[in-house]
Amino acid sequence: MNNIIEQMLKEYDIKNNYDRENAIKEIMQEIVLCGLSRAGFFKSAAFYGGTALRIFYKLDRFSEDLDFSLLISDPCFDLKKYFPILEKEVRSFGLNVELHEKAKSNKTNIKSAFIKGGTIEHLLLFYPNLSITGIHKDKLIKIKFEIDINPPQYANYEYQYRLLPAPYEIQLYDAPSLFAGKIHAVICRGWKNRVKGRDLYDFIFFLSIKTPVNLIHLRERLIQSGFITDDKECTLDDVKLMLEQHFDKIDYNQAKKDVEPFIRDITILNIWSASFFKNITQSLTSST
Repeated sequence: MNNIIEQMLKEYDIKNNYDRENAIKEIMQEIVLCGLSRAGFFKSAAFYGGTALRIFYKLDRFSEDLDFSLLISDPCFDLKKYFPILEKEVRSFGLNVELHEKAKSNKTNIKSAFIKGGTIEHLLLFYPNLSITGIHKDKLIKIKFEIDINPPQYANYEYQYRLLPAPYEIQLYDAPSLFAGKIHAVICRGWKNRVKGRDLYDFIFFLSIKTPVNLIHLRERLIQSGFITDDKECTLDDVKLMLEQHFDKIDYNQAKKDVEPFIRDITILNIWSASFFKNITQSLTSST
């Protein structure tokens, strides 16, 4: 096993194959971030979303995807130009993976790519003494990363640094701008006609660390989604009302089922209800 990977694995409390696969994915995510940084990706883009929260703000749940946003809209942005350096970086750690950009039939602001590798092969690489049973030979470990090529305005950014798998610098949304993205997701995102409980979980997390919301950026997101028109103001009270109205419509049993695979202690979900979310929303503050 690569010594760096062995060092990173020491941070994990592994109990079963599910934990092992998640640890592999999270370490691969950080290797991808390091590779993108070395490729100069963060001169044009910023990191945001649930995985950014996990890595840089200690969100206590697993997050599957890597989400990025260009700093300036560019409909001709070429994601593939970063693939050669990224693939070289990932393979330097002994990972046997393939990179693919996802072809889309409809025009969209989001470009997507996948890094894929065999699950059994990587379990044996990360855990060479493991006896593997119950995993299909064709099962893949996938890391999806997406980039918004037409981002809403008025996000604020910060630089952060990581030492593993190698020292690197990353540009990401600051916490209030991350929170704006999450509130937008809570209000607007549909996910196969079901609520995405992970958004609700992250919403609680932001409030628990007393993060104010970047209201100007949130307003731009709501306008871009068509949820409000550009002649409408978006005050803190407006946002609270939007959230409260949304909380009355949620199927909380579905929301809990969505987030359960990504957290260790599912008993903390027992309190979830419209009343609970509307009450905690009253503590929401603004940075702008």
